[in-house]
This record gives sequence, C-alpha cells and structure tokens, in this order.
Amino acid sequence: MELHVDDLHAALGDPALNSMNFLNEVAQHYPDAVSLAAGRPYEEFFEFSALHRYLDTFRRHLVDDLGQSPGQVHRTLFQYGRTKGIVHHLVARNLAVDEGMTVDPEAIVVTVGCQEAMFLVLRALRADPRDVLLAVAPTYVGLTGAARLLDLAVRPVATTESGVDLADLRGQIHRARSEGLRPRACYLMPDFANPSGVSIPMSDRRALLDLAQEENLLLIEDNPYGLFPAGDDRRLPTLKALDTNRQVIYLGSFAKTVLPGARVGYVVADQRVVGADGATSLLADQLAKVKSMVTVNTSPLAQAVVGGVLLEHGCSLVAATARERVVYARNLRHLTDGLVRRFPAGSSVRWTAPTGGFFVVVTVPFPVDDALLHRSAREYGVLWTPMAHFYDDGIPVHALRLSVSAVTPEDIDRGLDRIAEFVAGEVAGRGAVASAY
Repeated sequence: MELHVDDLHAALGDPALNSMNFLNEVAQHYPDAVSLAAGRPYEEFFEFSALHRYLDTFRRHLVDDLGQSPGQVHRTLFQYGRTKGIVHHLVARNLAVDEGMTVDPEAIVVTVGCQEAMFLVLRALRADPRDVLLAVAPTYVGLTGAARLLDLAVRPVATTESGVDLADLRGQIHRARSEGLRPRACYLMPDFANPSGVSIPMSDRRALLDLAQEENLLLIEDNPYGLFPAGDDRRLPTLKALDTNRQVIYLGSFAKTVLPGARVGYVVADQRVVGADGATSLLADQLAKVKSMVTVNTSPLAQAVVGGVLLEHGCSLVAATARERVVYARNLRHLTDGLVRRFPAGSSVRWTAPTGGFFVVVTVPFPVDDALLHRSAREYGVLWTPMAHFYDDGIPVHALRLSVSAVTPEDIDRGLDRIAEFVAGEVAGRGAVASAY
C-alpha cells in the first residue's frame, strides 16, 4: 500500500518538525567536524557504575522511607507505574530546596522528557480552533513542532535584551482577541533561553506576572538551564516561585542536570479545574489523563535513577551539578573571549553575552541557512546551528547559535578558528559576486 503525504497530518510537512531531526542528525554526516551546535550536557562525568548505585539508593528509599515491602518494591520498579510518576515527592522537595517553591506533589506529573510535558500542556489547552499560543521569539523548535501536531497556532512575541517585550505581549493578546481568537498561554524561558541565551530581569518578571494576571493569561515557564549561571552563582527566582495566583505552568527537565538518556521531565500544574458538576481538580490530574493515552507512564527505572541522584544530594540539583556548572561557566567565558580575539571592534560580526546557560548567538553579515551549515561542515570542518530554525516566518536570518556545553576549551578554539575562516570566506565570496555586477 502506498500513502500520499497529503493523506497524512499536515504538520508532517512543516519545517518545524523537520528541524528537530535535522539538528539532531547533521553531526552524524560530518563526524570529523568540530561541533559547536549540540545542546547536549557535558558527558565526561557520566559513569556506568553510578547507575547501579542510584538504583539501589532509590530502592532503599522505598523500603526505609516509604515502608514498602520487597514485593511492593519489585512492582514499583518493574511494573507499569503510577501515571503521574513515582518520584513526584522528590521533585517537590527539589523545587523547595533549589527554587524556594512550595509545591503539592500531587500537582506534579513526571513525564517522558520535558518534550512530553510540553505536549500534554498544549493538548489540554487546545480546546477550540480559535485557541492560539503566544511564544517569545526566537522559540525552542520543540515547542513549535508540538503545537503544529496539535493544530495550535503559534504567534510570536518580540524579544528584547531583557528577554520579552511586554508591550508587544500585551499587543499580541489584544490583537488576537480582536480577531476573535483566544490566546491561551505564553511560552517562554526566563533563564538563559534556548536559543537566545537571554534572561529576564527581576523587575520584568514581576511585571510579566502582573500582566498575565490582568489579561487572564497562563504563562508556560520552561527552565532547563536555570541552574547554570556563569557568574557569582546568584540566581533569580523562577516565575513559578514568584507566582501567587497560579498563573504559571512550570516545565522541568532532568536531561541537562542528571542524565538525558533517562528521558525524565515533569510539569507543575497546580491550576484548579472546575468540572461540569462543580467539583474541582488539579490541572495535573487532567494532564495525567492525556498522558495515560500517550505513554501510559514514565519508565520507573529511569525515574529511580533520577530519584537516586536527588536522594544522594539532599534533593539539591545545585549540589549535584557543581562540577558541570564550573565547566559550563569556563566554556562560556572561553567562547566569548575567543570571539573578541577573532572579531575585533569594528567587525561586522556581533554576538550576545549571556550570563549563563549553554548558548551564544552570533550575528553575521549574510543570511544563514541549512545549505550554508553543510558547506561550513564540509569545507571548514565546523558545525553550528542556523538561527532560522527558531523563527517561524521564513524570513532569512543573519545569525547562528553556538553551544558550549559538550566541548572542551580546545574544541572551542579549533571551532572558532574555523568559524573565522568560514565567515571571512563567505564575506569575500559574496563581495566578489557583488563586484562582478
């Protein structure tokens, strides 16, 4: 039997869905290239032997702290599990220790990576064809792709050096409503955002929460990089920690802090949902219904590994990631210092100066696309990420994203040398073409 693409969901032909696979797989085509593209966490501290220790730590927690019998432990770890997860109580403790949040464990759904958490939230919020999602642009491509699969339109909100243009956000809300649409939520990363690296200052965080309450708008806060400041370790409170009106749905991930291969994330959804009979439940309970039809439950063994890490560090991921934080801060400084040396003042190349996280955005004097990335890898031996993947309008983007998370300072130096050659070659080649006319 042969199927035509027109017989499948329209989103399958959308560039947003192609982006994730392309960005994950392009490095495999150029194994000898230096990759400043991957947003993977640092791998040198991963240990096979530690997996068994984490599992045993969590097993002992089930027995000693939760009072489970050997049979109950066996079922907890090896059978289908609770849809909302088995480490929800430890996640709640982690949020209290590291973020100063008081969260009801029942308001937490443990998911198959943060991507599933995102999907569950969007699926629940998309109730009507009039519903739209707002997202601060440039936007993580996984959010855009998930929305496409759910037939949920995404409208961009302008970004600024302080993370989000509040006037534009309000304007987008009013514009959508004037068109008969329902803006349901705004998605954003307040800390060291992917891909921009920008963080929202404290005053704007409070103003953003005030705006959301005034406009009756949910905020979807995604926070995979917040534990990785590059400065004096002072971190701003999350939007959820400041939230007193349940305006914020909080997405968390253990991919960057514990182990990406475990594929464990979570969502905090403490909003009250009123049923047809007047009874109330948590939004988390509604998300669990969706999850039960998508993945049934999150792997208990994967959760046990994450739980073991949390238990061994007093439920503090700040403590668990101390070594990684040093590496990321060192690499970020090395990258930005290296850009200064290679592109001195007066150069047509500019870049962001994030205060933490994994990413730096470099603006260049020519449009950047996938074809140019292939040329960069093939002819210059260096990979990066075209920023066009993070915009949804098809307009050419003169910028690329560099990542510092999975490389050494030596890799950064080699990669930047090659990027400098690549940029010089592009500028010279385009100049020659222009002069021919």
